[in-house]
Amino acid sequence: MAAFVIKSLVSQITAKHSPSDHTSSRIEIKSALISVKRRCGSKIPVLAASIHSENDQSIEAQKKKNGNAKNIQSNLLQDAEYDVASKDAHPRPLSSTHLSNSVSNGSCLRVAYQGVRGAYSESAAQKAYPNCEAVPCEQFDTAFESVERWLVDRAVLPIENSLGGSIHRNYDLLLRHRLHIVGEVKYAVRHCLLANHGVKVEDLKRVLSHPQALAQCENTLTKLGLVREAVDDTAGAAKHVALQKLEDTGAVASSAAASIYGLNILAEDIQDDSDNVTRFLILAREPIIPGTDRPFKTSIVFSLEEGPGVLFKALAVFALRQINLTKIESRPLRKQPLRASDDGNSGLPKYFDYLFYVDFEASMADENAQNALRHLKEFATFLRVLGSYPVHTSMV
Repeated sequence: MAAFVIKSLVSQITAKHSPSDHTSSRIEIKSALISVKRRCGSKIPVLAASIHSENDQSIEAQKKKNGNAKNIQSNLLQDAEYDVASKDAHPRPLSSTHLSNSVSNGSCLRVAYQGVRGAYSESAAQKAYPNCEAVPCEQFDTAFESVERWLVDRAVLPIENSLGGSIHRNYDLLLRHRLHIVGEVKYAVRHCLLANHGVKVEDLKRVLSHPQALAQCENTLTKLGLVREAVDDTAGAAKHVALQKLEDTGAVASSAAASIYGLNILAEDIQDDSDNVTRFLILAREPIIPGTDRPFKTSIVFSLEEGPGVLFKALAVFALRQINLTKIESRPLRKQPLRASDDGNSGLPKYFDYLFYVDFEASMADENAQNALRHLKEFATFLRVLGSYPVHTSMV
C-alpha cells in the first residue's frame, strides 16, 4: 500500500516537465573496450566513451559498421527517458533491504565511476559495493549513459566536497538524465605526493593533479616551491608521471594510484585540511522503495515563479513540518536562463530563472514528507523527486 501511495505521488509530481527534461535526439555511446582484470575474476570494459547526439539512422549505421558495437547495442536500454512512474519499466524497484543485502551477499555488480584506475571515485565505488566490478569512464556523462543503457548496474559519482564545494556538472546531469539516487557514500580524501622511484622531493620542479586536489594542497605545494599544472583527474596525473618516466614532475593522488602505477610516496596527507570529505551519489535505473526503519534522505529539484517571498514559501513547507534541510543548491535554468524585466524601463532581460536542488532528512514513505511535497507542488512550476535513500554516516 505504501509503495502505491509513493508511486502515485511521484506520478503527480513528475507531471510537469522542465524545458530541459527532454531532448530531440538520441544519445549514443561509442565504447573502446579494454580488458581489465578485477577482483571479481572477470574482465570489464573501460568506457572510454565519446558522447554525442545522433539520429536513429546514424545509430543503425554504426551497428552495421561495427560488429562489436552491435553486440553491445543489443543489451542497451533504447529509451533513455526511464521514468519512476512508468508502467512499462521492466526492472522492479529495489527495496532498501535489497540495497544493503547487495553489499553483503557478494553479488558482483558493475559500478561506473569517472576517472582511471586509482581514482578516489573508484575507492568510493568499492566502499559502496565491496565486491563490485568498478568500471572507469572518461567523463561524468559517460557514467550516466552507461547506467541508462544497461552497460553497468550503478554509477558512483561525486556531488560535493567539504573543501571544494558542489560539483555543478553532476547537478546538471541529474536533471538531464532519468536515473534515480539510491544511496550515498562519504569518502575521506587523503592526498599523497607521488613520484617515480629514485626521485626525491628536492628533484621536483612541478606537480600534476586535478585542480581541486591542487587547491586542497596549496600550502604544502607552496612551501615546496612546486609549479602546479592541472589535469583531468588525480589518478590520470599519476599514470602520466609513471608512463612518461618523468624525473622532475610529481603527482598529487591517492596511495592506491601509487600502488597501481608503481610510484613512490614521497609524502602522505599533504592536504591543508584534514577534514577533506567527498560525498558521492549512487545512481541506478530503478528507484528504491523507501522505508522508515532507518534514517532516510530525499533529494528533489524544483523551479518557482519569480515573486516576493516565493523561495521563502517553498522552504517553509518543510519548516512547518519540522523537516530538516541538509542542502540547497541553485542552478540557472538552461533553456531560459533570463526572465524579461517587468519594471517598464528597458524591457531587457534582468532576472535569472533558477532550479533549486534540495536534500531533506525524511523518507518518502513518511506521510509528513509526502504532504510537504504536495504543498510545494501548489506553487512550484516544476518538481521532481531525484531519490529517497538511506543516509550514510560512516567516514572510514
